[in-house]
Amino acid sequence: MTLPSRPGLEAVPAYRQGRSAPAGASKLSSNESPHPPLPSVVEAVQQRLGTMHRYPDMSAAALRGRLAERYDVDPAAVTVGAGSVELAAQLIHAVAGPGDEVMFAWRSFEAYPSLVRIAGATPVAVPLDEHHTHDLDAMLAAITPRTRLIFVCNPNNPTGTVVTAEALEAFVAAVPHDVLVVIDEAYVHFDRTGSFGAGVELFRRHPHVAVLHTFSKAYGLAGLRVGYALAPTEVAESQRKVAVPFGVTDLAQAAAVASLDAEDELATRIDEVVAQRERLHGLLTEAGWPTVPSQANFVWVPAGERTGALDASLHDGGVIARAFPDEGIRISSGSMEDIDRVQSALQIPSALQEARA
Repeated sequence: MTLPSRPGLEAVPAYRQGRSAPAGASKLSSNESPHPPLPSVVEAVQQRLGTMHRYPDMSAAALRGRLAERYDVDPAAVTVGAGSVELAAQLIHAVAGPGDEVMFAWRSFEAYPSLVRIAGATPVAVPLDEHHTHDLDAMLAAITPRTRLIFVCNPNNPTGTVVTAEALEAFVAAVPHDVLVVIDEAYVHFDRTGSFGAGVELFRRHPHVAVLHTFSKAYGLAGLRVGYALAPTEVAESQRKVAVPFGVTDLAQAAAVASLDAEDELATRIDEVVAQRERLHGLLTEAGWPTVPSQANFVWVPAGERTGALDASLHDGGVIARAFPDEGIRISSGSMEDIDRVQSALQIPSALQEARA
């Protein structure tokens, strides 16, 4: 007997987690924070351990209230999920279904096409331009009567490029108001351009914009899985209908609130990640690799057919990165020791690097 399988799943690849690193190696494959949790965040989680036998507040009222206050928005416009990827799935299921189209740039966040297919909708991938950023004109030209949602990953994963606030404003204004524009700002805290936070301002001014943020990257809560969205209230209400019940644990909610209380400490850590990102970019350039300037917590190397060779060199030097065969390799920004290991793997003498610093 053959058990039934849902038609179409053969076109959905399983999500591929960044490779684990053996002892003594640097895991720079998953864009995680290199810093351990803040003591105040650990304490907040520990205080909730004694109530793990109880379900969490499914509405995440305390966290949503803090976020609504922070952004001066209606709490009804704030939704939470198990990271920004689950929120992306919520939005797709809330507005699209069989016969509908969901658009995104490519290459962009690896989960987008799978999430769209799982919802029964049709993914529309629009190639990045020659600068490895969103080709907004091509995306506008690709809109059809079936388009329901457009993702703009900004900064983009895996290239680290940013759409300027002005270009994003013009794009949103040109998109029909019956198409939801989702600005995925998972890496926004590492953006040092004038576009930092552009998504939230566009959400305030346009009725068809949603914004995704996560606590996994800059806040260092990747293991607890919590993120949030700002969306039009009618969309947010639909998100709550399709969300997994109790999807954000009580521990994650407590950690997120404590992280909002500790943003000054976190800002120092973010600055360190940015500094090591810039150093990483310089090392790769020094070693002769094509490297894209990044505003995220990683660097993209569009190495093409040489991707395997670079990945092998890094691996031999104790660095585990995220390779996309025959396209490029994404290397997360880590600690100083992690980037020292990258430098050694690239065979750049320390004295030469120090002289150039």
